[in-house]
Amino acid sequence: MGGGREGGPPEQLALIRESVRKASVPRAKPRTWRGAALAGELPVARVLVDKGVLHLDRYFDYAVPAELDADAQPGVRVRVRFGAGRHRVRQGRREGGGLVDGFLVERLAESDYSGPLAALAQVVSPEPVLDAELLGLARAVADRYAGSLADVLQLAVPPRNARAERRPSPAPLPPPPAPGPGSWERYERGAGFLAALASGGSPRAVWNALPGPEWSEELARAVAATLASGRGALVVLPDGRTVARVDAALTALLGEGRHAVLTADAGPEKRYAQWLAVRRGAVRAVIGTRAAMFAPVRDLGLVALWDDGDDSHSEQHAPQPHAREVLLLRAAQDGCGFLLGGVACTVEAAQLVETGWARPLVASRERVRAAAPLMRTVGDGDLARDEAARAARLPTLAWTTVREGLRHGPVLVQVPRRGYVPRLACAACRAPARCRHCSGPLEGQESGAALRCGWCGREEGGWHCPECGGFRLRAQVVGARRTAEELGRAFPAVPVRTSGREHVLDTVPGAPALVVSTPGAEPVAEGGYAAALLLDGWAMLGRPDLRAGEDALRRWLAASALVRPQSAGGTVVIVAEPTLRPVQALVRWDPVGHAVRELAERAELGFPPVSRMAAVSGPGEAVAEFLGAVDLPGEAEVLGPVPMPVTAPGGARRPGAPPPGEHWERALVRVPPGRGAALAAALKSAQAARMARGGAEGAVRVRVRIDPPDIG
Repeated sequence: MGGGREGGPPEQLALIRESVRKASVPRAKPRTWRGAALAGELPVARVLVDKGVLHLDRYFDYAVPAELDADAQPGVRVRVRFGAGRHRVRQGRREGGGLVDGFLVERLAESDYSGPLAALAQVVSPEPVLDAELLGLARAVADRYAGSLADVLQLAVPPRNARAERRPSPAPLPPPPAPGPGSWERYERGAGFLAALASGGSPRAVWNALPGPEWSEELARAVAATLASGRGALVVLPDGRTVARVDAALTALLGEGRHAVLTADAGPEKRYAQWLAVRRGAVRAVIGTRAAMFAPVRDLGLVALWDDGDDSHSEQHAPQPHAREVLLLRAAQDGCGFLLGGVACTVEAAQLVETGWARPLVASRERVRAAAPLMRTVGDGDLARDEAARAARLPTLAWTTVREGLRHGPVLVQVPRRGYVPRLACAACRAPARCRHCSGPLEGQESGAALRCGWCGREEGGWHCPECGGFRLRAQVVGARRTAEELGRAFPAVPVRTSGREHVLDTVPGAPALVVSTPGAEPVAEGGYAAALLLDGWAMLGRPDLRAGEDALRRWLAASALVRPQSAGGTVVIVAEPTLRPVQALVRWDPVGHAVRELAERAELGFPPVSRMAAVSGPGEAVAEFLGAVDLPGEAEVLGPVPMPVTAPGGARRPGAPPPGEHWERALVRVPPGRGAALAAALKSAQAARMARGGAEGAVRVRVRIDPPDIG
């Protein structure tokens, strides 16, 4: 395994060192405007005020009254009087301003501000909730995503609950014995990875899990091995259902009281009580959704992330960090072990292996074939020749597979959601149509006008396919067919269960049934599904997203992993063109190979994650002015701006769409490897200057997002 405290993923270690730099040397003694009695020692409190605006993203000095001396310790929540107005604020001011919340960062003997200091108004609670380690991580995340420290701490520290705070945390339990390797022996380096964790090592691995339900028990064993070394562990999972599975596996392996569960769905009192137990060192292991990625685990020995391609790992609140990047920062900052696992493999995961920062944890091809179901495909040619497919919108092979599968157990039918945006592809080989200048996606325009790039806005009048030389284009399939009704009518004696946005099932019995599910909502069947149908493959492959193929493969693999192995009769039928790369990777069950090839192509075209990108969006004039003012790195390339769509084809509002009635534009800024930190710093500085100016100019919002997930 990769290990050691010196190594770090690209740009992370330099970012952390910069983020934890020391404050300026203080030079002035504090004095309050009322001459109130001050604390005898260290009478200056350096405070981070809870103002999530970039031009106030720094510390402010306050005087510590004598009556607050005992409670005003570093890390506690405080309230201070803060008056910003339109002018630049140097320190806490004596006149005007209201009370705002904040965190006391450190106590000093002197201040570097020569004027009078306002006094701390209140210590909200003597409970220290922010230590130097969490502060350093939050600062690194803020710098990585061009955001404010206060915004990151809102994500990292849950709201206070007085009743939970008064409740004592349980006494910490002694480390458990090291677990056996269990099913980790199925992987070529699995037992060694577990042994390294148990002995106090810090291995780093990208884990391609075998199909089947054993992954949750394998994660639990990795946590148990870390606890056996006397260190803590943190596991971040995409949703409550996966959290429940790992929770059950950990409880079965270690018993009650060894781990805390942190999810956003938990009530405020329960969540804060669990978080405090971790902060106080009573619990050394944490599992949870992205709300847990900042959990203050003591002596962190392992951070793990399951299914990093799931979009639920991307935080929607400013500055919108991704759980994978936060855990990479933590692994670099703490020198702990790192485990990135999933049935699929993202391009970012492949890059970690390619750079040597992490080692692969994979099974042999023989074990993969033994664990995977039989994969079969139905392409366009098969559908055109199939009378049943034309009449009932379901090919004969699918009917046969369902009928046979229902004799032995439940059958899963995955139906994509409606409303994906159509893009253009070569009519002959289906390669996406891309701009010759920036490799962005080409889009059709009204009235037969020339094609236009969705990134840089250039028109393309003479497109031809670089793969096969073809000149004809076709629109990629939009939406999903309603096949659940046909299946219900065709098999009237069989119960039909649905799982989707309105109602997500966790498990279903092992009896024969049709289970129709949207991607990501597939329930686990007792004993595994006898068969699965993956319908309308083009609906997912046609998404306007750089990672459409990767994401489609990830969703297909997740559904197929719930099916029994081929030796037990498990069969999967996918309705998609078999010559397409993601379909071929599914048939071979080769997500790693697909990710490696995608990474090589993105490196050639300058796409993320090899490059770094930022999106700047807002009204056209504001975006143009912002880009003219920002001091971008010399290597930066600006693509666009182009109009920003408000709604998806189904009429639903797009995430991050402009306010109703406004027409916005978006520009993409791309920099080569190693320049991501410089890009984020430049954008953050320009945005802070814009906000500081205030007035009508500052009222026009310009949104900046690092690593936007929806580049086409």
